[in-house]
Amino acid sequence: MKHTYEYGIIGNCAFLALIGKDTNVSWMCWPRFDSSFVFGGLLDSEKGGNYSILPSSEDFQSRQYYIENTNILCTEVTCSDGSYRVTDFAPRFLQYERYYKPLMLVRKVEPLSGTPRVKAVCQPVGDYGKAKPEGFRGSNHIEYLGLEKSLRLTTNISLSYVEGGEYFVLNEPKYLVLTYGVPLEAPLERTIDEFLQNTIRYWRNWVKSTSIGKFYQKEVIRSALVLKIHQYEDTGAIIASATTSLPESPGSGRNWDYRYCWLRDTYYTLEAFNNIGHFEEVEKYFHFIANVSAGSQSRYQPLYTLEGGRSIIEKELPLEGYKGNKPVRVGNQAYEHIQNDVYGQVMIALLPLYVDRRFIGAERVRSRELIVSILDKINKTMDEPDAGLWEFRNFSQFHCYTFLFHWAGSCAAIKMAEHFQDEDVLKRAEKLKKSSIRRIESCYDPQRQVYSQALGSQNLDASTMQLIIMHYLDPNSDKAKKHLQNLEKELMSEHGLFFRYKHPDDFGLPKSTFLICAFWYVEALSCVGRLKEAIEVFEKLLTYANSLGLLSEDVSPKDGSQWGNFPQAYSHVGLVNAAYRISKKMDYPGFF
Repeated sequence: MKHTYEYGIIGNCAFLALIGKDTNVSWMCWPRFDSSFVFGGLLDSEKGGNYSILPSSEDFQSRQYYIENTNILCTEVTCSDGSYRVTDFAPRFLQYERYYKPLMLVRKVEPLSGTPRVKAVCQPVGDYGKAKPEGFRGSNHIEYLGLEKSLRLTTNISLSYVEGGEYFVLNEPKYLVLTYGVPLEAPLERTIDEFLQNTIRYWRNWVKSTSIGKFYQKEVIRSALVLKIHQYEDTGAIIASATTSLPESPGSGRNWDYRYCWLRDTYYTLEAFNNIGHFEEVEKYFHFIANVSAGSQSRYQPLYTLEGGRSIIEKELPLEGYKGNKPVRVGNQAYEHIQNDVYGQVMIALLPLYVDRRFIGAERVRSRELIVSILDKINKTMDEPDAGLWEFRNFSQFHCYTFLFHWAGSCAAIKMAEHFQDEDVLKRAEKLKKSSIRRIESCYDPQRQVYSQALGSQNLDASTMQLIIMHYLDPNSDKAKKHLQNLEKELMSEHGLFFRYKHPDDFGLPKSTFLICAFWYVEALSCVGRLKEAIEVFEKLLTYANSLGLLSEDVSPKDGSQWGNFPQAYSHVGLVNAAYRISKKMDYPGFF
């Protein structure tokens, strides 16, 4: 049976929450993306707490949808007594010239038909299920004490019903507001309805400010909205995913914590934002990188905490895991890895700040110092084997993908140096570019007419499609076309899905395909002129989303099941960038 994550995601750039079709808040971490969950039923039905609004009958149907062009989620429940709607959102709007984005989860419950009887249950937890706070009743709220900060549930539902877990007739709108630390002290109904309208207005204005072509516009908008709430606005960090330990395939043990800022993932995310005309995310990330650089020693780590912290110790927790898949991990040992592609990715991610005239000089503080520092790091690591972008834990190689980003970072530095008219930086960058080219070509297999995963390796790797996408190879050349054809033969599954690689790694042979690789394939097809195929594959990939248009990290090639952390920023980045690439090609006169 095909597996799909039946959840929607809400957020406000301060926190994220996953809400199931059963109305339960199945995943929410406070006060930060990488904090312990307050609700974690996704990973443990007993220790994960519960926050649901369910009917008295177990026999009910539900559907979820977003208020159009927003991150506001609606869950409609139909039961024998009638029907009702739960509207969930995280407030976000401009107030006093700053974004108001509190740690506040708002739930509005409205009857739609009949007289449904419902029960509101709120049972938060802390310390990954170890701490169960005690609730104390106030005048119109319940205070939960025993966590790092108190939580407060403010509601116009009878507190006796909430505390006692009793059903009540839903015959008028009800409101539940859960806050962290600071309670809601304004008039409940009027304030929340105002918050809701302000949040709708914010998201719709944000969507209107994007530059999106007509090609599958609805899907691109949803992906852009998902990506936006993966930035932790307080520091500018962008996380790979809101979740941890959702398995890449059942029983694989490939269960990882993605609630951190990978420099590589962020590069691709910022590329997507740039493609849809959004720049504030780049500016905020610049400040994050400036702080990481100031605190770094000889090298960058592949990933950092949300405030740029270096230590992300990995450990296993005594939780049952998603559908029994263990281990449940928090932290990520990959922070200790050597992954040298990150230097080029940081350089490219920051390029718009230097060459786009919409940014002014004041927004490029310490710019030359940062460029020189990154070039030094590229130079020092040019001949150092690394774990690669797929984070192999038990072996290192001279990866073609790493050399490609040495080349790309050097190209970006050349453009920056030309902008600054800095001859010294220009010469250093040009020298590194030539060195990178020699090393990329050392990975070329002339007999098979394909670039291998690494120097001296016979293995192929989907990441080398970036040689075409980034125009290292002329997309119109026979070399580019043959390279892509050989990758297709070895790594492509049915329906355009792509394996990252097919050789054994630390956990054996891969069983699931990595969704962003399939979107890279769409881009590569577009680049080499196979546009009709690109569109066909793109349309097939859209079918691997859930009913809300949300994408997982991995897809099973056997039955199209969603696996891996969810929703995955990488996958939504792939969708946005692939659609952008196709849109550019479709603008050519004479097509269709």
